[in-house]
Amino acid sequence: MDEKRARERLLAERADLLRMLERAEEAGQESQTQQEGPGDIGDVAQPLTSEATAGAIAAHLRERLAAIDRALRRLDDGTYGRSVRSGRPIPDERLEADPAAELTVEEAREDSRT
Repeated sequence: MDEKRARERLLAERADLLRMLERAEEAGQESQTQQEGPGDIGDVAQPLTSEATAGAIAAHLRERLAAIDRALRRLDDGTYGRSVRSGRPIPDERLEADPAAELTVEEAREDSRT
């Protein structure tokens, strides 16, 4: 994948992730505030579930954001498009599907089996 295109896509996704992360964190805070207010005992589960869901979403978004940041660093240091494990080239088709890909398909498949 062309490095300029890769950088543009990574930066656009990074901006989207930051917005989504902010919303997820706000949702978690709202759930916590609802939990602190008065209500009947049956109402306690809903805010806890919402807070846990928002927390899980925020964690996933942070992981993806970290992957994007690693890809941007690889662009800066000239190693983008190569596996972080083996140094083998990552096919353009894979990078088009996921510009933050760190492994070849085969390496990722091996990781999923373990």
